[in-house]
Amino acid sequence: MNREWTRRTTVATLGGLAALPARAQPAYPNRPVRIVVPFPPGGTSDILARLAAEQLAAETGQPFVVDNRAGGAANIGAELVAKAAPDGYTLLLISTIHFINAGLFEGRLAYDVLRDFAPIGLIAAVSQVVLVNPALPVTTLQELIAYARARPGMLNYSSPGSGSQPHLTAELFATATGTRMVHVPYRGAPQALTDVVNGQVQLTFATSPSAVPLVRGGQVRALAVTSAERLPALPEVPTTAEAGMPGFESAGGNGLAAPAGTPPAIVERLSVILIRMLGKPDVRRALAEQAAAPRPMSPAEFTGYIAAEVMRWREAVRLSGAKPE
Repeated sequence: MNREWTRRTTVATLGGLAALPARAQPAYPNRPVRIVVPFPPGGTSDILARLAAEQLAAETGQPFVVDNRAGGAANIGAELVAKAAPDGYTLLLISTIHFINAGLFEGRLAYDVLRDFAPIGLIAAVSQVVLVNPALPVTTLQELIAYARARPGMLNYSSPGSGSQPHLTAELFATATGTRMVHVPYRGAPQALTDVVNGQVQLTFATSPSAVPLVRGGQVRALAVTSAERLPALPEVPTTAEAGMPGFESAGGNGLAAPAGTPPAIVERLSVILIRMLGKPDVRRALAEQAAAPRPMSPAEFTGYIAAEVMRWREAVRLSGAKPE
């Protein structure tokens, strides 16, 4: 066989193959997507996940289904997503509890929040509100600080449990103000708040969605919110900075993440939809009803945010001496 003819034929054949269009990748998503929420239905994180799911479905034409996998201090759901296929069809409603758990359960988790997820974007921030029983003779944050300093170890504060964000926020507050208060942990927020209302404990640091109805009903007094800006739901309540504690902030975040290794194009597409969603007036109104503030972030910004939050809460865990329950 003529070698030159063979060579030319081969080159021509390869050239023809190169000219063929590449096989098109299937559009994403082309089937339902699951959003794992590691909390029971009805809470703020669940409501935010369902809001995002509705918007993502409307934009993509595919269902985004919320799957509540509560338990294990929100670690069960996180582990499920960390081990899922990185194809964009299993997402996690990731929140501050996961950033806290990185320090609280250090070395004992089956996932690494910094290594095992591809952050997509933050949906909203939820502030803490400093609440006191109305019988306590203080009406401002500075009065509370002075009262606590004059009575070390005599004020009790409640929290939903050891290592919870309200617990750690209170410990950071005590460290920043040089006060000493007694922690009274409960198994969940409802009883922790109820006992502030009935005077069993004097104060608490409550998440804004649970605090707003009690403040509006006059059952507790709000002294400050721990966010950078005032809450539209409580416009009369100053921020901690305005109340004399510049630099003191403690806002929790809720966002979406995918398993590590998810194609960047998928992460970017979901991020763009989330950011567009957070600019819609009806979405912003829905967030305000939850006393939550929209916080659009790119995947890179959200990655940096998570890393900073893990460091901050690890230090808070260390200062508080909190142990997992």
